[in-house]
Amino acid sequence: MSGFFRGLQQPEYVHTLINPLPVYGLGIGLFALSIAMFLRNGSAHIPALTVIFLAAASAWPVKYYGEQAYDRVLSMSDETGSAWLAAHEDRADKFIWSFYLLAVAAAAAIVVPMKFPKSAMPLIISTILLSIASLAAGGYIAYAGGKIRHREFRTEPPPPKPVERAE
Repeated sequence: MSGFFRGLQQPEYVHTLINPLPVYGLGIGLFALSIAMFLRNGSAHIPALTVIFLAAASAWPVKYYGEQAYDRVLSMSDETGSAWLAAHEDRADKFIWSFYLLAVAAAAAIVVPMKFPKSAMPLIISTILLSIASLAAGGYIAYAGGKIRHREFRTEPPPPKPVERAE
């Protein structure tokens, strides 16, 4: 058990531990919200929106620990892995805002209809659309991340390194 707690002090370990939360959680929340919409079950909207909110908000600590881990992971990576690491970071930097926007939209879809009930459906539809976009962005980010240390997943050459991290 002490090894686990020691691992929690390593940002690369924490990043690896929590990085599925935004994508998996968002997929589950989107599925639940879609079912609630299909069944026209208003009481199921709140838990589904809460899952979406939590999944989207979890992108912040994932990004934070990823940034903290960058140099250590870079030192452990081969040349191809370091190119995928740079691509992973670049993609996260470009698309993290979609998760933040989604968290705000999901929170609004929970809170605003309490005061303005007719806003529920437009806010839920907006949340669904943003969820789909964020899920796609998360997949795009994760695609590069999975190739950093896993040579068996490298089925194509890495993209060129972004200018700011090129060495």
